Amino acid sequence: MLRSLFFAALVLMTAACSDAPPAFRATDITGADYGKSLALDDHTGKHRTLADFRGKVVTIFFGYTQCPDVCPTSLSTMSEVMRQLGADADRVQVLFLTVDPERDTPALLSEYVPVFDPRFLGLIGDLDKTAEVARDFRVFYRKSGDVEGGHYTIDHSAGTYVFDPSGKLRLYVKHGETADNIAADIRQLLAGS
Repeated sequence: MLRSLFFAALVLMTAACSDAPPAFRATDITGADYGKSLALDDHTGKHRTLADFRGKVVTIFFGYTQCPDVCPTSLSTMSEVMRQLGADADRVQVLFLTVDPERDTPALLSEYVPVFDPRFLGLIGDLDKTAEVARDFRVFYRKSGDVEGGHYTIDHSAGTYVFDPSGKLRLYVKHGETADNIAADIRQLLAGS
């Protein structure tokens, strides 16, 4: 019995001394070698890079304003995340990067993105710059339907990338994740800064 108690105490002490990584609900992609470059204009016309948001958790979602379901759902979820974070939401920057720069003008982004939260920013680049950033983030997108006319849709990756306050890519949040789980992960990243 004494031997069992000693073993149990040893296990507890070892566990207490370990530096276990945080248990995120999203996919932990810490150390990924992509998602390093971002240099686009926001919907106010200001040129932005990831360095502009140092000290904040940054989330990046690639989508387009005429998306019928995935994009507004993702932005609505992030709006709820911000509500749940309360005062800590001021330490978070949500970025919506359009994959449809032909239709998503800065004016349209400035009407669409802030509806979900006035702190959210829409980002836009020309076709080449959009393709470059999407490649760097390993994001897939392509027109489908009426690709010759203006009534096309865009098939695209539907996850959200999350950077910690030091600017390191840390998480990939799958579409459909709950606001509760995203907020919990962001709180962990904020606590670690």
